[in-house]
Amino acid sequence: MNGDDPRRRRVPPPQGRPGRPPLPPPGRGVDPRQRRPLPDEGQTVRHTPPPDRRPPASHVEPTQVMRRDGRGEQPLAYSQMPREHVKPRQKHAQPPPRREPVRHAPTQRPVPHHDSLPPRRTPPPVDAGRQAQPPRRRRGRHPFRWFLVLVVLVVAGLIAGCVHLDNSLTRIAALTSYSDRVGDTPGTNWLLVGSDSRGDLTPEQEQELATGGDIDGTERTDTIMLVHIPSSGPTTMVSLPRDSYVNVPGYGKDKLNASFALGGPELLVQTVEQATGVRIDHYAQIGFGGFASVVDALGGIDVCLDEPIVDPLAGLDLPAGCQRLSGPDALGFVRTRATPRADVDRMNHQRIFMSALLKKATSMGTLVNPFSLWPMATGVAGSLKVDDGDHIWSLAALGWAMRGDTVTTSVPIGGFDDTDVGNVLLWDKAKASDFFEALAEDRQIPADLLTR
Repeated sequence: MNGDDPRRRRVPPPQGRPGRPPLPPPGRGVDPRQRRPLPDEGQTVRHTPPPDRRPPASHVEPTQVMRRDGRGEQPLAYSQMPREHVKPRQKHAQPPPRREPVRHAPTQRPVPHHDSLPPRRTPPPVDAGRQAQPPRRRRGRHPFRWFLVLVVLVVAGLIAGCVHLDNSLTRIAALTSYSDRVGDTPGTNWLLVGSDSRGDLTPEQEQELATGGDIDGTERTDTIMLVHIPSSGPTTMVSLPRDSYVNVPGYGKDKLNASFALGGPELLVQTVEQATGVRIDHYAQIGFGGFASVVDALGGIDVCLDEPIVDPLAGLDLPAGCQRLSGPDALGFVRTRATPRADVDRMNHQRIFMSALLKKATSMGTLVNPFSLWPMATGVAGSLKVDDGDHIWSLAALGWAMRGDTVTTSVPIGGFDDTDVGNVLLWDKAKASDFFEALAEDRQIPADLLTR
């Protein structure tokens, strides 16, 4: 039966080695390495595992107590130790950290290839210079962020619109330097000119606007206004009669609008500066077509008339009372002289027109409505001629300054006279001197010098 049990084996008899004394005969002895008796010859030995050296479940290492017997010193078991050598059990003792078992890679086993398996999907190639980014977390919507985007778009649109309008202006050299030019005066002074040029009108437009008639081919001006914007206080708008008898530099005494026909805007500005003693800072000129297009873009202007006006040459038939004028009617209103006081009434009509136009253009209903503001702005920019140093924001500043209460008046008139250049209008020299001196010194014009 010893041969049937694989756990049992035969111990071979001890044999001697060459060069060493022979081993003692088999019998009872003690192996110094194992400290236990050696088996006899032919005796089977059952191999038992070594005793468990791990600490008890309480994780308390007891004090080792040794005992001496015939086999040597042996440690006492935990149950055989005296009480004074046993450490008390610790309550709530933390177990030592558990070591994770070492896990080795599983044995690689070859897998047979089967045609029935689906082909393995390969990931798309990744660009070498571009590293894979982790998926971004979707952020919530922020209303304030969209509000900022809207504000930026509006500001960018306004800037782009201003640049487009500024490029639409026609610039001319109106303000030039000359030897005896008037020195710089306080405040800001504009010279506004309405030209009777028909060069940009078709025959149909001339018939619609009633601008036909005998013309000699030279460009003249029907409206001349001096606008003074003071450092503080209301803006003053002064009408300069076109038939004013003044000194035209280089040509002698003549009508004021003759300087425009003889030397264009440059000579007109020079004549106005020497006649008034006020330095001109900005210049703007508009034609017949510009008047009509601006008024139509605003949807008409509202005026109130004390008496009816009928002028077939200007194509005008207006009843008395408050009414809304279209573009052609507004143009005839500022050109007509078919009234009892002729040119004096004409200047009054021009001031009434400018006040009504600026009131409508700077109203809140126009400024907040892009369908009215943009056509008006493009109409003004496309029909105006300004000095080389003027821009669209300069015109905006002019309109903003005239939006409120504006003092409208005319040059103090001394009478009329017939000269070699025709019937002319004379200024009251004493009153006109004080009148323009107040403007040159940035003071309000005295009430006794104002003309309604």
